[in-house]
Amino acid sequence: MKRLGVVSHYAKQGFLIVRTNWVPSLNDPVVDKELKPVGVVKDVFGPVNYPYVAVKPRVKDPEKYVGALLYVGRREKGGKKAPQKGKTSGKNRSPKKARKGKTGKRSGPTPRRRG
Repeated sequence: MKRLGVVSHYAKQGFLIVRTNWVPSLNDPVVDKELKPVGVVKDVFGPVNYPYVAVKPRVKDPEKYVGALLYVGRREKGGKKAPQKGKTSGKNRSPKKARKGKTGKRSGPTPRRRG
């Protein structure tokens, strides 16, 4: 658990705006001092040295957290993973087709020379 910062205000777009001195990862869980889930990190913006973090609240009354100190909780292991493109398991692979010809050169007519 790492300190995120103090909530400066509740934006009309529905985000809690927090000022921090480091950049958390997107979709990191955010908790309060009692380790109750508050929301998730949805955006990081502003200056690099002292950025703002937009937290999408998952609580009924997010306005009560204005002025409160929030923390980034630990991300749960075993979450949804994006499927990797182009990789298949060993069982589903089709055998390689035998190549025609001995040299592997393309067959057909030779291209005409120009010039």
